[in-house]
Amino acid sequence: MSALAGTPTLPRTADRRLMTWLFILNGALMTCYAGFIVIFIPDQIQQLDAAHKVGNLAIVSTVSSIGAIIIHPVIGALSDRTRSRFGRRTPWLVLGAGTAAVFMVMLSASTQLWTITLFYLLVSLALNALATAQSAVVPDRLPRERFGAASGMLAMGAFIGMGLGVAGAGFFANSIGVGYPVFGAFILVAAILFVVLNRDFSSRELAVPPFRWKEFLSGFWVSPRRHPDFWWAFAGRFLLILAYQSVQSYLLYILRDYIGVSDAASTALSTPLTAVMLVGALVTAFVTGKMSDRLDRRKLFVIIASVIMGAALVIPLIFPTVGGMFALAGVFGLGYGIYLSVDAALMTEVLPRSGDTATAAAKDLGILNVATTLPQALTPLVVWALIAMTGSYVAVFTAGIVFALLGALSVLPIKSVR
Repeated sequence: MSALAGTPTLPRTADRRLMTWLFILNGALMTCYAGFIVIFIPDQIQQLDAAHKVGNLAIVSTVSSIGAIIIHPVIGALSDRTRSRFGRRTPWLVLGAGTAAVFMVMLSASTQLWTITLFYLLVSLALNALATAQSAVVPDRLPRERFGAASGMLAMGAFIGMGLGVAGAGFFANSIGVGYPVFGAFILVAAILFVVLNRDFSSRELAVPPFRWKEFLSGFWVSPRRHPDFWWAFAGRFLLILAYQSVQSYLLYILRDYIGVSDAASTALSTPLTAVMLVGALVTAFVTGKMSDRLDRRKLFVIIASVIMGAALVIPLIFPTVGGMFALAGVFGLGYGIYLSVDAALMTEVLPRSGDTATAAAKDLGILNVATTLPQALTPLVVWALIAMTGSYVAVFTAGIVFALLGALSVLPIKSVR
């Protein structure tokens, strides 16, 4: 039975089609995230004020991430309550993509820090609304025994999207007035094709609990005493994303200020570095997802991934060279591919449940998605503080190693998932 009460399991052919389009939509989503985080936003900010680029990037990134922290559970809760002939998720997928596309055009014309901050915040809110609705599609429409395979497809889409995003943003680095609208059109077309070719079941017949503000707001709290596994999974994702973001968000500046390459060379290097990480991730992502289904094991793979990611971050400390950065990308990609291939499955399995069904899947997944957006908010502040105190990116890599290893330890207490 599917995870949504009253919704039939999709036929096998629809199952395969849905999995393929989850891969495509997640790829399009990550294309936008990666292109903006790695190239567009850092370059725009450096052009405004090169001397204060680290602090200004921290401001822009933190504001957008705080907005995402709020939007994930709120849109999740509203999505769970949505009743339409198009289903619960479709309206939010289309609205999120369309809104993001509009504000990407506005962002392309921004020439001041406050306008970049405002429009990037609005783009982030819209993209995260789409991501929240997308994350609920898996427990809504796929049986539990397919969660690992779906997680693997989402991971492969994420890594291919990262490669496309960095390469595309690098191509449009000197013409962002064209680049942002192209990215906006890409995510909008992907979302529309997804909902047209994977029509959701009507939700008009589903019961809607009476709306009360107190119950609505209290629904965002998941009791650590009743659902400790939920919060251990939250902690694991938080720490591993913090380890990842500590390097990825500042890749351009690391290349320029730690490795010592020119601005033009660092932009050019971003694409092959991401491609190397992509290859490493694809080697492990889909295979690991299927393997975790067969073995019915999730935690083991998270621990292995965390150790590999931590080890990768040692490399640039020993070899602060372009070659060392390529080695970091390859090894880190192997670990991150393993992690993403089982992460979505692990998160879905620790959701608070009523009987056999997830009654508020999008809201609960939205809370768990805060474990992704919260480190995105904190990373710029952490990196800013570490560089201010030490004057070097050595402390950033060291902190990333610690975060990765703590992420491995945090999944050990989870009892409901092997």
